[in-house]
Amino acid sequence: MAAPSGPPFTLPASLCGFKLRVAFPVNKEFTKVLKTADGSMTFLFTGAVTVSYTNLQTGKTISVPENGPGKFFGHPDGSFTEVQTGRNGPFPLAPADAKRFGLPGLSVTVGRLAFSIEANGALASLSLHGHVAVDLCAALG
Repeated sequence: MAAPSGPPFTLPASLCGFKLRVAFPVNKEFTKVLKTADGSMTFLFTGAVTVSYTNLQTGKTISVPENGPGKFFGHPDGSFTEVQTGRNGPFPLAPADAKRFGLPGLSVTVGRLAFSIEANGALASLSLHGHVAVDLCAALG
């Protein structure tokens, strides 16, 4: 769930009640990939990234610098753990997980955000030692 980069993409309306376009007007992110003998993979990412979020119903747009850095640890069983520091996003949560962890459904965070995803895609754990910088649904709704 590291901040994706590359071509623009659209997030579904199920996250905010409206479709959200995500683009990268500044993308100078770098990723280093490490692989171990057991099949584990670690991705280290850092660099200057600015992400632009647009509500496709209203056209309202905000741009947020999201410079990380972060680490992604992929495990052989398909599960993974990610640790982000600095400013990172977009961070989507299913409604039940947003309620469970007391966070918005789609946000940009600042500080240390650590989470683990099980091989079946379920969110196993999440901790934020920092704060939500932007509740994207509220800011663009």
